[in-house]
Parts: sequence; structure tokens; C-alpha cells
Amino acid sequence: MTRSDLIEELAARFGQLTRRDAEFAVKAILDAINDALVRGHRIEIRGFGSFAINHRPPRIGRNPRNGESVAIPEKRVLHFKPGKALREAVDQRTAEAASQHKA
Repeated sequence: MTRSDLIEELAARFGQLTRRDAEFAVKAILDAINDALVRGHRIEIRGFGSFAINHRPPRIGRNPRNGESVAIPEKRVLHFKPGKALREAVDQRTAEAASQHKA
């Protein structure tokens, strides 16, 4: 699903919202999530999941072409952990799809 798909879905579900209002709402939510993550905060949406920033320390890696050691700098990476309700819904749909393919 793309951002524009999300906007269309929101506008279709809530008839009182125009497409422009739905676009503004999606942009406001994504901007708020983005700003919080940039500041290093953790975001938790119950039933959906949580976003957090993980720190990867600097390390020494290898260039696969010639085997030379390469210094890899530290970095902050985004981590998403799905919530229990989302995990169960995805697992159930996957199991249903697998059973339909066998039949």
C-alpha cells in the first residue's frame, strides 16, 4: 500500500472527509512519527506495533572482493516490532492462504 492508497482508503471509509482532508491527516501523522523518531523517541501504537531507534556500534568489516578490512562507522537504524494483534492477523491470513493452495 502506498501513501496515496492510504489517503484513498481513508477518504473512502470516512465520507465526511474530503480527499484533501484525508491527505492532510495522513501527512500530519507521518510527520509526527518522523519528528519523534528523529528526536530519538520510541513510538508505540497499541495493536499495530512499535518503532524504535537502535544503535549499531562501529565495527570492522571485510570487503568481499579483496578481503581488505574496512572500518564501518556507527549508525542509528530504525526498528519496527509488530504488535501481537498484527502478528496474529498476518499469521492467520498466511495460514489460510497456505491451506487454500493445498486444496
